[in-house]
Amino acid sequence: MKDPMIYIERFCRNHPNFGVRNLMKYVCIANVVFWLLGAVNPVLLSYLRFDPYLVLHGQIWRLVTFALYPPSTGMLAFIAFYFYYWIGSTLEQYWGTAKFNVYFFSGILLTLLYGFLIYFITGLRIQLNAEYVYLSMFFSFAAMFPDMQVLLFFIIPIKMKWLALVDAAFFILGVVTTRFPVNLLPVVAVLNFFVFCGGTLLRGLPRRPTVNTVNFRRESARIRREQRDKLYTHKCAVCGRTDADYPNLEFRYCSRCAGYHCFCQDHINNHIHFTE
Repeated sequence: MKDPMIYIERFCRNHPNFGVRNLMKYVCIANVVFWLLGAVNPVLLSYLRFDPYLVLHGQIWRLVTFALYPPSTGMLAFIAFYFYYWIGSTLEQYWGTAKFNVYFFSGILLTLLYGFLIYFITGLRIQLNAEYVYLSMFFSFAAMFPDMQVLLFFIIPIKMKWLALVDAAFFILGVVTTRFPVNLLPVVAVLNFFVFCGGTLLRGLPRRPTVNTVNFRRESARIRREQRDKLYTHKCAVCGRTDADYPNLEFRYCSRCAGYHCFCQDHINNHIHFTE
């Protein structure tokens, strides 16, 4: 069976303009608006969550608003808003807009499908938000940038991989202690993480923009081989577009990246720099 990432990567290459640019900015703005609505009248938040019974009885806006439901309703929510905005924006810069949108909306779709499935099979009305979609986004960020440090509570420096391990422990505990079949919802909601990053984890190669000291002679030989085999001269290190596929697209090399890395005009000023 072929790796599904092959088809996802192909789709993103063929549809580079797919998706919403700066998606997490709009998601976080909606989070803030809904948080304010909840602060004015907490009852209003009950109209935002996904409920399969109510959706089937006309409240179809819940298919959208549940994805914009605030991940927290207390004052700490604004820390969560900023944290997920930062993670989502970084993933979009690294993957490209198309791939990040596929990732985010696939998590939303999986959550909706499983919510409906549980309702049709068991009759259970599970009220959902996008909590586990955000968690899968965090897991993906930690898989690609495991050694990046953040300040826990703005004081304690800690690497992303340790935060991810703690969250994974609570995630597993929740799956074990929650009754079936509701306990499978978190697993289904983060399937996109396993699709996008599972191969990386199995190979033990973190997906992050780091390279060793560059041997320019070896790199030049590699590039010549790629040009001979793939019939292109330039290929964007972010979105994968080439001058063979997009002859009118401008390509440049980044002087701030360690190594010999080419970027298209959309990503030359919008990418995570490769470092030693």
